[in-house]
Amino acid sequence: MQEAETAVASAPAHKIPVRSTTQEDPGFKRLISILRKTCQEYYATGKGVPLQMRWQDCEWHYFGEGEPAFSVTVRDKTAVSALASLDATTIFEAYMLDHLDFRGDMERFFSFRDMTSDNHPLQYFWSLLKPLVFGQAKMDRSGIAAHYDHSHEFYLTFMDTRHRCYSQGVYLNDNESLEDAVTRKLDFALEQINVKPGDRVLDIGGGWGAFNEYAGKKGIHVTSLTISKESEKYLNDMIAREKIPTKVVNCHLYEYEPGFKYDALVNLGVTEHLPDYGKSLATYQRLLKPGGKMYLDASACREKYKFHSFIYRYIYPNNCSPLCLHDYMTELSKTPFQLRGIWDDRWSYYLTAKQWALNFERHRDKLVELEGEVLFRQFQIYLWGTADVFKKDVMQAYRWVLQLPE
Repeated sequence: MQEAETAVASAPAHKIPVRSTTQEDPGFKRLISILRKTCQEYYATGKGVPLQMRWQDCEWHYFGEGEPAFSVTVRDKTAVSALASLDATTIFEAYMLDHLDFRGDMERFFSFRDMTSDNHPLQYFWSLLKPLVFGQAKMDRSGIAAHYDHSHEFYLTFMDTRHRCYSQGVYLNDNESLEDAVTRKLDFALEQINVKPGDRVLDIGGGWGAFNEYAGKKGIHVTSLTISKESEKYLNDMIAREKIPTKVVNCHLYEYEPGFKYDALVNLGVTEHLPDYGKSLATYQRLLKPGGKMYLDASACREKYKFHSFIYRYIYPNNCSPLCLHDYMTELSKTPFQLRGIWDDRWSYYLTAKQWALNFERHRDKLVELEGEVLFRQFQIYLWGTADVFKKDVMQAYRWVLQLPE
């Protein structure tokens, strides 16, 4: 392959440059020169993704060989500075505020992740410090509200249509539907906790009612905890409509005092918001009957608090962390809980997140009308970025089952 500086000197044969009266900004011209040098090693590997970039409505500059997978339109000098920084969060912010525009194959866009930096130590340490200063429960309420308290229609456009589950499905093959993968996960959870009609189960993090409705329709008495007002309202409406023996309580797990112990507990994707593993395990022990079982699943990383700065700033603010499995197991070893099994869901989470992102893209016009362009772009980055980290094994995911001895 030719080096990047010469490989993209002219447009592909199928492209006819569009002449414009707009003059390219001198800073943009310097940016193109810098990017050609920066991309040289990337394209030399033969794995580079071809793209096209332009200043406003000027002619395209082509990078890589072949049909461009996506286009980058640089609208102003703020965008030039953002791209020149090679800081991922700065570039994403420029896109969110429409200084930049990306169009095309967003999954392939994230192939450039390794060329960017993510160095925001003050933000990282402040996210860890805030719960110590203001309290975990208070920070969780504000963080969850920041993420979940948009209209429920916003989330329902991309989640599975059958259960509305905001955590990974369990796929047997890549061609399965998201709906079937989520049903399999819910069946697995019910089978593992071994409950029957009339049993009481605590659902930690009710979300949009996936477990509450599925188990409730089987006669299981589910109590779903939530600290999102939008989630609470949606669940109450669903329970009344479906006439199922379940309920929702707006209360943080650590503050919940039901006055009795549950037959089983379920935690679908909430461990990321409970990074104090010793405290959460002690709370589970307080709420679960002896002999009772608990099903959990979570996204994970080999290093605790390893979320990207963009996630901490815009998606899950405050004290939040992917599951760090070895740290969790260390804390688990200090409890009476028995580990009944653990399952690797990394590829299933990739397939889930990719389907979410595709669903999201299909509803672009509706979502922009509903919540605005900025929030659409924010979640677009989040969903495609999530698919990317699971595909590349930057992040992992697990299901596991615990039992409290008799």
